[in-house]
Amino acid sequence: MRSVIASPSRALARPRPRRHTFVLALVVAAGCTGVLSARAQPRDPASVPGAAGEPYPYMPSIAPIGERIGKYMDVPAAAVGSAIDPAKGYRLQDLGSGLHMITDNAYQSMFLVYDDGVVVVDAPPSFAKHIPAAIAEVTDKPITHVVYSHAHIDHIGGTKSLGGRPTIIAHDETKRLLARAADPNRPLPTVRFADRHTLRVGKQVLELTYHGNAHEPGNIFISAPAQRVLMVVDVVFPGWMPWRRFALAQDVPGYFAQVEEIRKMEWDTLVGGHVGRTGTHADVDLQAEFNSDIKQAAAAALGATELAAGLNPHDKSNPWALFDNYIDRVAAQCVTALTPKWSSKLAAFDVYVWDQCYAMEQSLRIDE
Repeated sequence: MRSVIASPSRALARPRPRRHTFVLALVVAAGCTGVLSARAQPRDPASVPGAAGEPYPYMPSIAPIGERIGKYMDVPAAAVGSAIDPAKGYRLQDLGSGLHMITDNAYQSMFLVYDDGVVVVDAPPSFAKHIPAAIAEVTDKPITHVVYSHAHIDHIGGTKSLGGRPTIIAHDETKRLLARAADPNRPLPTVRFADRHTLRVGKQVLELTYHGNAHEPGNIFISAPAQRVLMVVDVVFPGWMPWRRFALAQDVPGYFAQVEEIRKMEWDTLVGGHVGRTGTHADVDLQAEFNSDIKQAAAAALGATELAAGLNPHDKSNPWALFDNYIDRVAAQCVTALTPKWSSKLAAFDVYVWDQCYAMEQSLRIDE
């Protein structure tokens, strides 16, 4: 049973079914301040509307991982993309000079029209079956090339459904990972590169570059210089909190470094592979600021949190329990420090802030 973590305003608990009495006993025994979260009380989700960062009736503390709540904070209007036509299942956005984004407002891919055909960048299975129809709205030219941003199924798992035998281009690491996976829906690349590859098709150009491991090995930057568009998948989430644990970044310092690289590059429009809209430099600046704040908050919490404080003395010989208790309290301090500023600035802050704080304290302890 996890301990209950006290915040300045109320206890942050990670309850298990039918254990509320025991949880309350732990709170009293440990001398924790605050009261049990209103999230433990059943209520009608429709009765708790509210805007992100603004109080509303029965508004909970930021829910710890695994705790169910009646309603998450509303998504700020600035983070929402244009509506999807439900009859089509996707939306096209013209990025200029033959380049287009396709999105279902959760995933994003691109296609580039040139003299003799079309280059598709990523084929998410969530809408890959619609990609030929989206292209047909613009041109009748065939798909001749597919560029893989990286190896993950959720971004390229619809490639087989595109049909034909396109030239597939990816990083060396992506080919290695796909060969290991042996997934027929993610055909192996026919062209691969280590550091840089320039794709010239007709008068169109895509610059593909590798900047090291962050999200996963092989995740590349795709630049369309003539259109001043940069596509980097699973690193920046315009207007949103990143997916849990910095989008499952395999290298958190590398992830932070790539956000800074993206800030310094020359582009006007960012395609991040997720959410409902494209990004701006202001979006990247905001994510970089959040990265700085969470690193500072987690570092401060690691320095201020006493090991084994409040732990049952009988558990002190159990190192897993000792560190679980410690890390939970570090994460709680990190969440508390970030919430006043960031709960109204990033959509889904409340959904993944605990995940981010856990990932940050872990990285600070073992990576740096």
